[in-house]
Amino acid sequence: MAAHALALLKPLSSLTRLALASLCLALVAGCSTTSGKVDPTAGWSAERLYTQARADMSSNNWSEARKNLESLEARYPFGLYAQQALIDQAYVNWKDEEPEQARASIDRFMQQYPNHPGTDYMLYLKGMITFTPPSAILSNVTRQDPSERDPKGLRESYEAFNELIQRYPDSRYTPDARKRAAWLVNTIAENEIHVAQYYYKRGAYVAAANRAQTVVTDFEGAPIAEKALYLMMLSYEKLQLPELAADARRVLDQNFPNSKYHQQGLDEPVNYWNPINWL
Repeated sequence: MAAHALALLKPLSSLTRLALASLCLALVAGCSTTSGKVDPTAGWSAERLYTQARADMSSNNWSEARKNLESLEARYPFGLYAQQALIDQAYVNWKDEEPEQARASIDRFMQQYPNHPGTDYMLYLKGMITFTPPSAILSNVTRQDPSERDPKGLRESYEAFNELIQRYPDSRYTPDARKRAAWLVNTIAENEIHVAQYYYKRGAYVAAANRAQTVVTDFEGAPIAEKALYLMMLSYEKLQLPELAADARRVLDQNFPNSKYHQQGLDEPVNYWNPINWL
């Protein structure tokens, strides 16, 4: 076979043979270039991949941690390491400020492992993802109109924490989830009143009354209910509905005797000592 190949080469000129040799060398070089990115984790066991991913997480190297966890899940899709890798992917994406990817990892985990012992943690993490949206932190600085705020993230956070509380009352994460859920209830209710007040100031009294009524009925016990009742009273007065206005005043006075809103009105006093108000 080799002798036959050599016999075929003999009629070729030396220049032709040199060109063919150069072509072969170029092809070899091209192959080595395209395959130059050698995966350093090739051949690693699931245990080794996971150990390295945890080391990356400990050093806050989220990109490398994500890469190793994804490799682990792809190469070893079955078993405890794959399950834990998906849990850790959600955490890594959350810490790396990738909320959509984190939520996708959580949803995928809960679909694949609905009865997993780590479900309570995943619900807690799902609540944490949208617990404090960036817009809420900057709203005082940007003077964003309350009606433009989107409480969707806060509601999603509350729903996740509430599901955790209902399904896993004895979970180690439940006490903290209760505190956060209580804060969220008040915050969402306050958002509703911001919107209701926005409507009231623009003469949309029906919308203002309805929004305030929602706070009274759906957020029982929220401190902002005091302002909601006062806003309902004002809205009904503007709508020339004296009976409804009187009912709102009666409930307000029964539940909040000597309400501050009778004296100060809707606008909250400004704390001029707060540097944020100097801007």
